[in-house]
Amino acid sequence: MRCSLLSLLVPAVILAAPAVGLAQSPKFNVGTPLSQEEIRGFDFMIGPQGKELPAGRGTAKEGAVVFAKRCEVCHGQNGERGVLRRLVLGSPGKPYGGPFKENEKDSVAYYPYATIAWDYINRAMPVPKPGSLTHDEVYAVVAFLLYRNGIIQETDVMDAKSLPKVEMPNRNGFVPAVPVYPPEPKPSWW
Repeated sequence: MRCSLLSLLVPAVILAAPAVGLAQSPKFNVGTPLSQEEIRGFDFMIGPQGKELPAGRGTAKEGAVVFAKRCEVCHGQNGERGVLRRLVLGSPGKPYGGPFKENEKDSVAYYPYATIAWDYINRAMPVPKPGSLTHDEVYAVVAFLLYRNGIIQETDVMDAKSLPKVEMPNRNGFVPAVPVYPPEPKPSWW
Protein backbone atom coordinates (compact mmCIF):
# COMPACT_ATOMS: atom_id res chain seq x y z
CA MET A 1 0.00 0.00 0.00
CA ARG A 2 1.33 3.37 -0.96
CA CYS A 3 1.14 6.27 1.43
CA SER A 4 1.13 9.73 -0.01
CA LEU A 5 2.23 12.86 1.77
CA LEU A 6 -1.28 14.26 1.42
CA SER A 7 -2.81 11.25 3.21
CA LEU A 8 -0.51 11.96 6.17
CA LEU A 9 -1.02 15.72 6.27
CA VAL A 10 -4.82 15.78 6.13
CA PRO A 11 -5.35 13.83 9.40
CA ALA A 12 -2.59 15.84 11.10
CA VAL A 13 -4.23 19.13 10.12
CA ILE A 14 -7.65 17.88 11.24
CA LEU A 15 -6.23 16.84 14.62
CA ALA A 16 -4.29 20.10 15.09
CA ALA A 17 -7.15 22.46 14.21
CA PRO A 18 -8.94 22.27 17.60
CA ALA A 19 -5.71 23.02 19.45
CA VAL A 20 -5.06 26.07 17.29
CA GLY A 21 -8.62 27.24 17.86
CA LEU A 22 -8.32 26.86 21.63
CA ALA A 23 -4.99 28.67 21.72
CA GLN A 24 -6.59 31.65 19.99
CA SER A 25 -9.70 31.58 22.15
CA PRO A 26 -10.41 34.87 23.94
CA LYS A 27 -11.20 33.07 27.21
CA PHE A 28 -7.45 32.64 27.82
CA ASN A 29 -6.79 36.37 27.27
CA VAL A 30 -3.83 35.54 25.05
CA GLY A 31 -2.45 38.78 23.71
CA THR A 32 -4.66 40.93 25.93
CA PRO A 33 -2.70 43.93 27.22
CA LEU A 34 -2.32 44.14 31.01
CA SER A 35 -3.97 47.00 32.84
CA GLN A 36 -1.86 49.38 34.93
CA GLU A 37 -3.29 47.77 38.08
CA GLU A 38 -2.22 44.29 36.90
CA ILE A 39 1.28 45.59 36.11
CA ARG A 40 1.55 47.19 39.57
CA GLY A 41 0.62 43.80 41.05
CA PHE A 42 3.82 42.35 39.57
CA ASP A 43 5.95 45.38 40.36
CA PHE A 44 7.09 44.51 43.86
CA MET A 45 9.34 41.99 45.46
CA ILE A 46 9.96 41.10 49.06
CA GLY A 47 13.71 41.23 49.66
CA PRO A 48 15.76 39.49 52.35
CA GLN A 49 15.52 42.48 54.71
CA GLY A 50 11.71 42.43 54.44
CA LYS A 51 11.35 46.22 54.00
CA GLU A 52 8.49 45.60 51.56
CA LEU A 53 6.53 43.24 53.83
CA PRO A 54 2.98 44.43 54.49
CA ALA A 55 1.27 44.71 57.85
CA GLY A 56 -0.10 41.48 59.26
CA ARG A 57 0.81 38.71 61.67
CA GLY A 58 0.45 35.00 62.24
CA THR A 59 1.50 32.10 64.46
CA ALA A 60 2.09 28.44 63.73
CA LYS A 61 -1.14 27.52 65.55
CA GLU A 62 -3.13 29.83 63.26
CA GLY A 63 -1.13 28.54 60.28
CA ALA A 64 -2.09 24.93 61.02
CA VAL A 65 -5.76 25.89 60.58
CA VAL A 66 -5.08 27.76 57.32
CA PHE A 67 -2.91 24.90 56.03
CA ALA A 68 -5.68 22.37 56.75
CA LYS A 69 -8.27 24.52 54.96
CA ARG A 70 -6.33 25.89 52.00
CA CYS A 71 -3.12 23.88 51.49
CA GLU A 72 -3.76 20.30 52.56
CA VAL A 73 -5.86 19.51 49.49
CA CYS A 74 -2.71 19.68 47.31
CA HIS A 75 0.13 19.18 49.78
CA GLY A 76 -1.47 16.47 51.91
CA GLN A 77 -1.98 16.39 55.65
CA ASN A 78 1.74 16.17 56.34
CA GLY A 79 3.03 17.67 53.12
CA GLU A 80 3.58 14.20 51.63
CA ARG A 81 1.84 14.49 48.26
CA GLY A 82 3.90 14.18 45.08
CA VAL A 83 5.62 17.10 43.43
CA LEU A 84 3.32 19.52 45.23
CA ARG A 85 4.87 18.50 48.55
CA ARG A 86 7.71 20.90 47.84
CA LEU A 87 6.63 23.46 50.33
CA VAL A 88 9.47 25.50 51.66
CA LEU A 89 11.44 22.86 53.36
CA GLY A 90 13.36 19.68 52.78
CA SER A 91 15.87 17.45 54.42
CA PRO A 92 19.33 16.22 53.50
CA GLY A 93 18.95 13.57 50.84
CA LYS A 94 15.68 15.22 49.73
CA PRO A 95 16.92 18.45 48.14
CA TYR A 96 14.38 21.03 46.99
CA GLY A 97 11.72 19.81 49.35
CA GLY A 98 10.16 16.82 50.94
CA PRO A 99 7.53 16.06 53.50
CA PHE A 100 8.09 17.57 56.90
CA LYS A 101 7.95 15.23 59.83
CA GLU A 102 7.27 15.74 63.48
CA ASN A 103 10.54 16.06 65.42
CA GLU A 104 12.71 15.53 62.34
CA LYS A 105 16.14 16.57 63.63
CA ASP A 106 17.95 16.85 60.30
CA SER A 107 15.51 19.02 58.39
CA VAL A 108 16.82 22.15 56.75
CA ALA A 109 15.05 25.04 55.11
CA TYR A 110 15.83 25.29 51.44
CA TYR A 111 15.29 29.04 51.09
CA PRO A 112 18.10 31.23 52.44
CA TYR A 113 15.62 33.83 53.76
CA ALA A 114 12.18 33.37 55.30
CA THR A 115 10.98 36.43 53.39
CA ILE A 116 11.31 34.48 50.12
CA ALA A 117 8.88 31.88 51.45
CA TRP A 118 6.43 34.66 52.37
CA ASP A 119 6.71 36.23 48.91
CA TYR A 120 6.26 32.92 47.08
CA ILE A 121 3.26 31.80 49.15
CA ASN A 122 1.68 35.24 48.86
CA ARG A 123 2.00 35.33 45.06
CA ALA A 124 1.55 31.70 44.02
CA MET A 125 -0.63 29.92 46.58
CA PRO A 126 -3.06 28.31 46.70
CA VAL A 127 -2.83 26.93 43.17
CA PRO A 128 -6.52 27.17 42.25
CA LYS A 129 -6.59 30.87 43.18
CA PRO A 130 -3.08 32.34 43.59
CA GLY A 131 -2.83 35.44 45.73
CA SER A 132 -6.13 34.79 47.51
CA LEU A 133 -4.64 34.38 50.99
CA THR A 134 -4.79 37.41 53.27
CA HIS A 135 -1.51 38.79 54.60
CA ASP A 136 -2.34 37.36 58.03
CA GLU A 137 -2.92 33.92 56.47
CA VAL A 138 0.41 34.08 54.62
CA TYR A 139 2.27 35.01 57.82
CA ALA A 140 0.48 32.17 59.64
CA VAL A 141 1.27 29.54 56.97
CA VAL A 142 4.93 30.59 56.87
CA ALA A 143 5.04 30.41 60.68
CA PHE A 144 3.47 26.93 60.55
CA LEU A 145 6.04 25.67 58.03
CA LEU A 146 8.94 27.17 59.97
CA TYR A 147 7.64 25.70 63.24
CA ARG A 148 7.10 22.22 61.75
CA ASN A 149 10.72 22.25 60.68
CA GLY A 150 12.10 23.32 64.05
CA ILE A 151 13.16 26.81 62.99
CA ILE A 152 10.82 28.80 65.25
CA GLN A 153 8.65 28.05 68.28
CA GLU A 154 4.92 27.40 67.97
CA THR A 155 4.07 30.60 69.84
CA ASP A 156 6.45 32.86 67.86
CA VAL A 157 4.58 35.61 66.04
CA MET A 158 5.66 36.22 62.45
CA ASP A 159 5.17 39.73 61.14
CA ALA A 160 7.05 42.33 59.09
CA LYS A 161 9.58 42.85 61.90
CA SER A 162 10.15 39.28 63.09
CA LEU A 163 10.10 37.34 59.79
CA PRO A 164 13.28 38.92 58.32
CA LYS A 165 15.11 38.09 61.56
CA VAL A 166 14.49 34.33 61.20
CA GLU A 167 17.84 32.63 60.67
CA MET A 168 17.31 30.00 57.98
CA PRO A 169 19.57 26.93 58.23
CA ASN A 170 20.57 27.04 54.56
CA ARG A 171 21.30 30.77 54.44
CA ASN A 172 24.92 30.18 53.47
CA GLY A 173 24.11 27.46 50.93
CA PHE A 174 23.54 29.91 48.07
CA VAL A 175 25.66 32.12 45.85
CA PRO A 176 24.96 35.74 46.81
CA ALA A 177 22.56 37.60 44.50
CA VAL A 178 25.05 40.46 44.30
CA PRO A 179 28.61 39.24 43.76
CA VAL A 180 31.15 40.25 46.39
CA TYR A 181 34.26 41.99 45.04
CA PRO A 182 36.94 40.98 45.35
CA PRO A 183 35.56 37.45 45.12
CA GLU A 184 35.66 35.41 48.30
CA PRO A 185 37.64 32.17 48.29
CA LYS A 186 35.65 29.12 47.21
CA PRO A 187 34.19 27.07 50.06
CA SER A 188 35.80 23.72 50.89
CA TRP A 189 32.94 21.79 49.28
CA TRP A 190 33.45 23.56 45.94
